[in-house]
Amino acid sequence: MGQTIQKQINNNLSDTKSIVTVKDITKDYGNNCGIFDVSFEIRRGEVFGFIGPNGAGKTTTIRQLLGFIKGDKGNCKILGMDCWKEPREIQKHLGYIAGETAMPEGMTGQELFNFIAKLRGIKTQRANEVCEYFDINPKGKIKRMSKGMKQKIALVLAFMHDPEILLLDEPTSGLDPLMQEKFCELMLKEKERGKTVMLSSHIFNEVEKTCDRVAIIKHGRIITEVDMKGIEKRKPEFVVTKFSLEKCFMDYYRKEETK
Repeated sequence: MGQTIQKQINNNLSDTKSIVTVKDITKDYGNNCGIFDVSFEIRRGEVFGFIGPNGAGKTTTIRQLLGFIKGDKGNCKILGMDCWKEPREIQKHLGYIAGETAMPEGMTGQELFNFIAKLRGIKTQRANEVCEYFDINPKGKIKRMSKGMKQKIALVLAFMHDPEILLLDEPTSGLDPLMQEKFCELMLKEKERGKTVMLSSHIFNEVEKTCDRVAIIKHGRIITEVDMKGIEKRKPEFVVTKFSLEKCFMDYYRKEETK
């Protein structure tokens, strides 16, 4: 059984088709809160942006992909496996950063890396490389670290097992502009290596630099997808500036508000 699953995963990873498939998922919390009929696909080697205001449904969508919550209807799959039924197998191939990080504060960063490496059955070489890249000293206690330093620790945890797929929810929250730029550079390097990424972010510049396509979500529904390569072709409908994605985002929101 295990060999069959691994063969299926290897076939899906080598396939150029969708690595992540979300079809008509709904999670209704009442009072028009939740997500409704959300559908999208993410292809191998693609960085897919997922943007919207607070409460729009970004984190709820990501939590369904992780198998943390079960939708009312629809389905989502990663590597051809059902996210609710097979989360343990899927998560072997995922790197994840939560919108709000929580870590054992009694540990040092290095102790946490060692602990996670032991759980995963891997060495800490990749963790050490990411620490060096982001200029992290992991020897201090986590409870004494700043928000930015804790976010760097979260980045290491997401990348340390060199996952094929990354689900990143506000990954640069709390980072200074220099580290945000280094994060963008790392994303581009990972894309060159064929990694598949879903990036939820409020930082338009970050999304513009790294993403191939972007879905915009509002009130739990995807209102449009934007092809970043084709955004220049949207003139004169959108005035293309340095912040062209932000302009596109605001224009779509205004259109939806007037409906």
